[in-house]
Amino acid sequence: MIRNIFIFCLILCCGAGMVEGQEVGDTIPQTANTTVTPSTEASTDTSETAAQAYRSQDYKESISLYEALIAQGLTDDKVSAQLYYNLGNAYFRDNQLGKAILSYERALLLDPGDSDIRHNLRFAQNRTVDRIDTAANLFLANWFRGIRNVFSSNQWAATGIILFILFLACVAIYLFIRLLWARKTAFYTGIVLFLLMMAANIFAFSQKSERTRKDSAIVMAGAATVNASPDTGSNQLFELHEGTKVKIRNRDGNWFEIRIADGSIGWIHQQDIEVI
Repeated sequence: MIRNIFIFCLILCCGAGMVEGQEVGDTIPQTANTTVTPSTEASTDTSETAAQAYRSQDYKESISLYEALIAQGLTDDKVSAQLYYNLGNAYFRDNQLGKAILSYERALLLDPGDSDIRHNLRFAQNRTVDRIDTAANLFLANWFRGIRNVFSSNQWAATGIILFILFLACVAIYLFIRLLWARKTAFYTGIVLFLLMMAANIFAFSQKSERTRKDSAIVMAGAATVNASPDTGSNQLFELHEGTKVKIRNRDGNWFEIRIADGSIGWIHQQDIEVI
């Protein structure tokens, strides 16, 4: 019995260390039970004013207010996918396509499972000038991203914690219950729960890493030249237009080495893009 208690405590400590690093709650909560403070009241008033300006087609005022809310959220280390989504809508209505796509992409990083964000992002991308064929990706990579993006990193982290608690329950049944059928059921169920818990943690870590890497950007210039080297006098390889998404590979001073969807690589000036 003492040995079983020791094993259970060891598993509990190891699992607690695994979930300790998970990030939960980096979006602004919007529940009815949230304690109202002067700052949250001010944010709510500003958000309502921004929404009203959007409905009144005063898009520039709406943009200004949403940007102020996002800036405050970044200061407080709390950012909201909904605010980026609303900002993207205001930019799109104001015919600022690059900034609209940038805002939608930032919203999608925070809430990749939101169908409204994905729909509006695709709609905005259809307005871009560039039509770039996407290079073929491995099936497993597409499959992994497809499952991972069903939930946000916070949701995957919360799922991992719940699965860990259920896994502990199975371990307790296996160690302390003497009924053979109960121990067998707990053993096999525990294996499944452990694998699902590991998958949830991997998905959460992958999404969090993608959000912090900042290796993607949106072209903000109406027409941006991509050169063969980080020098304005080098050969011009091709031209990209507002709203096109690129991957950042390297940096040299005020130049970024980028890769576009078809695999083409070149150097673009920092002022022509903005990191997502």
